[in-house]
Amino acid sequence: MDAIDARLAHGRAAFLWACGLDVAVRKPGNVSRHSAGHGMQAQAFLASAEVSAGPLFARGVPVGERIEAAVAATRAAVGCNTNLGILLLCAPLASALERLKDGAQDGIVAFDSRGDPPSAAPLAGALQAVLADLDIDDARAAYRAIALANPGGLGRSREQDVAAAPTIDLRSAMALAADRDSIARQYADDYAGVFDCGLAALRVARLTSAGLAAAVQTVFLAYLAAWPDTHIVRKLGFAAAQTVTTEAAAWLARFDRDPAAGESPAFAEWDEGLKTTGINPGTTADLTVCTLFAGALLRPEVIGLRVAESWHGS
Repeated sequence: MDAIDARLAHGRAAFLWACGLDVAVRKPGNVSRHSAGHGMQAQAFLASAEVSAGPLFARGVPVGERIEAAVAATRAAVGCNTNLGILLLCAPLASALERLKDGAQDGIVAFDSRGDPPSAAPLAGALQAVLADLDIDDARAAYRAIALANPGGLGRSREQDVAAAPTIDLRSAMALAADRDSIARQYADDYAGVFDCGLAALRVARLTSAGLAAAVQTVFLAYLAAWPDTHIVRKLGFAAAQTVTTEAAAWLARFDRDPAAGESPAFAEWDEGLKTTGINPGTTADLTVCTLFAGALLRPEVIGLRVAESWHGS
């Protein structure tokens, strides 16, 4: 196994780990093992992760094709959209693993000379190169994937609507949607939300030894408190989304005082209440999974991921 294959194997393990945590931990309004919702069960998300991991980490495959093949595998396995946002977010990162410069992989998982967390710069740089190279074929494949997944509340757009064939590259198309979709915004701004908001929240949560479940919940709340969930906005309007954002900010402050707040009956009641009223912070959940995935690439030894093989392979 050469270095690239080893990195992809590590990436696949990190992806499955992140998707497993997505449903293992209660996140209000989202499907979990604790609580089904929105007509879906946790097992469908786990099955989706398993079947989509292969296409997502296929060596040498363009980003758009990875997304399309992973969505097709998911649709064949579970018959509905469980992970479109996750795949859109994780595919460029999966591709970035193949673009790391020689030796850069060591800097990703090692502490620096002062004992500080490792820099995300090598991974971020490789990701930026992937995003810059996205072309119209990537857009066409991604558009087909979105049409196949058929996400709820997508609506129509005057420019580069996904119901029509794209005429620009994937990153440019995402930039047009960046003001109304948080996933598209990551493509437009080099994943600033993931690196600056999500990973920062994960780092703080882990440094406080809050426990992995609380760390996942902290990342979720950090995103939800930072800006209204765009899936909620599309389906129910800005006012409904802003109400959830305000509630999330209050819970995030409570987590600062009590990292175990996610185990409280009140937190479970908030979860069930959102589901009862049809409110699903789905985009926030997708961003959380992407953050956990990126975190596992950066710090497998801290967040508990056991890596079977080194970055250099065997």
